[in-house]
Parts: sequence; C-alpha cells; structure tokens
Amino acid sequence: MTKMKRIVLASRPQGEPTDENFRLEEVDMPEPGEGEILVETAYMSLDPYMRGRMDDVKSYSAPVPVGGTMEAGAIGRVLKSNSPEFKEGDYAVGRFGWADHGVLPAKQCYKWDPAMGSPSLALGVLGMPGFTAWAGITAYGKLKEGETLVVGAATGPVGSMVGQLAKQAGCRVVGVAGGPEKCRMAVETFGFDACIDHRGKDAKAMREALKAECPDGIDVYFENVGGPTLGGVLPLMNLYGRIIVCGMIAWYNGAEDETAAFPTGKLWRMILVNRLTIQGLLQTDHVKRMPEFFAEVGPKVTAGDIAYVEDVAEGLENAPRAFMSLLKGGNTGKMVVKVHG
Repeated sequence: MTKMKRIVLASRPQGEPTDENFRLEEVDMPEPGEGEILVETAYMSLDPYMRGRMDDVKSYSAPVPVGGTMEAGAIGRVLKSNSPEFKEGDYAVGRFGWADHGVLPAKQCYKWDPAMGSPSLALGVLGMPGFTAWAGITAYGKLKEGETLVVGAATGPVGSMVGQLAKQAGCRVVGVAGGPEKCRMAVETFGFDACIDHRGKDAKAMREALKAECPDGIDVYFENVGGPTLGGVLPLMNLYGRIIVCGMIAWYNGAEDETAAFPTGKLWRMILVNRLTIQGLLQTDHVKRMPEFFAEVGPKVTAGDIAYVEDVAEGLENAPRAFMSLLKGGNTGKMVVKVHG
C-alpha cells in the first residue's frame, strides 16, 4: 500500500461552508520516522470547533492552511511503530486529521484499551467531548445540590455529558436543543428534567420558555451555542451564577442576531449586579487530568450510568457533507466518520 486519501481545505468559506471548500486527494503514504507511528484510521471525529479552524483569524489555535489536511481527532490501528509505546495492532488516539491514514509522534497520542468498548467511544463520551464536559463541570461548575443548570446543544456529546453529571450532583437540569425529537431524547435518554426547543424562538421567547422551566432562576449555564439561547439565559442568572463558555455554534458562520448585538455596558452591569463568574473553557488546559476522567467516567459508561448516542457517517468522502449538516444541527448525538472498520 503506497497511497492514502485525505480531505484538504480547498478554500476558506464565506459564511456557511460548501462542497467547494473541500477537496479529496490521493497522496503518497507517509513513513513514520524515529519515535513515530503510522495508523490506519478507524474513526475520525467531527466537531463544531473545526469551523473556526477554517478561517484565517487569530484564535487559540492556528488555522488550517489552504491546501492543508482538515484537522480532526481520530483513532486508528497501528500499522508501523518506531516507538516502544505502541506495537502493531494497538489502537492509538491522536490528531490524525481527515485522512484514512496518518503519522504522528507517539508522544502526541495515547493508547485505547479495547476493553473500554468500541474505538469510536474514544472520540465521544470517553474522548475529547466527554472530557471537555467533565473538565468544565468539575473545575468551574461548583455544583451544589438543588441548583439549576442549563446547557445548550443538550443532546450533543458535550451537552449530554454536562447534563448527566449535573443530575448526578443533585441539580435540576434543563437542556436546550433543536426539535422535538432531540428534546425528547434529552429527557428520556439522558435524564434531563426538561428540554426546550430553540427553533423559531428569539431571545425574548427563549427567556419566557426558560423562565417557565427554571422558576428559581439559573445558577449554572454551560454555554455551547450563543445566539438567542444566551440572550434568554442572561436575564435569569442568579446571584453568584457561573457561566462556562465552551462554544458558540450559532455564530460560527458569521450570523448576526439580537444577542450578538447585546450592549457591552448592559452586559457588564449584569455581571456586576449579579456577581457572575464567566469562565472560558479549553480542554487542552486540563489534559493532565485525563487519567482522573477515565477512572471516574469510564466505569459509569461501562455500567450504563452515563448514556451516549453516536451518529456515524460512512466513508471519508462523506465527511464534508456530514460536517456541514453538523453545523446546522443535523446530527443526533456524537458525529463520527467510520473510515475503516
């Protein structure tokens, strides 16, 4: 085998990504150097943050260059290893990108134990999204029994983990999701107390819907979406409330709305009067805690105490369409692409 396939960023999108922003290429198979491993990708992850990597703007990570392989976390079977940390046949998790094979230094990867379940779980409930939720809640949530927590994108891999951890801590949990099916899933599959359909609602309508489900106000808001959901939450935040900012998918394609234009002076006064804590969350700040995450959450997943849902697209060539659908809420659960299996 001398060739591999990858999907590159063909051009930078203006607003929503289109097919023309991606290109499927066949290139020479790389050879692993000293301390490196070559893997055959089993599954790759699709996540909203990837939209930000497509823009040439300053952020917490460098953008994908035009002509470069689209960035993604992935898990694959080791074909060649020049490191004592991996042997052929092991499963390695790393940032191999939108590709059917990849090479990385072994020190940038970690080994997946097949006893923990399907390799795809390493990209979702027991991967970066699940870890992000756990890290944010345990580091910044300061949850107390009887408090009310609201989370957007409630049935996604981050939101569903946030809600389940908060329920286990004794909180009232209210989710926000798109459509009645996802709202039903939040309650019936993930155990939320309630879930609000955000579709067709502006900030005022969201505020009224949230007020009905959060009669004692909101103590913790785990922010995944921005937009009208944030606009509905802010007036309902309680004294000493905590807002954990993880994402803002409503604005990734450059959309404007009334919340995006919310006056800074009014927001600053709201923060002051309610003594709010607003904390940005990047899971990369917490990677040293991964063993603690696996030790705590892994057994809960195995025992069925943490539920999860996967949305699997088949084939590397279908990754762009699946990603574009994800940005519009077209996924149900954690979106992964099955590349080899």
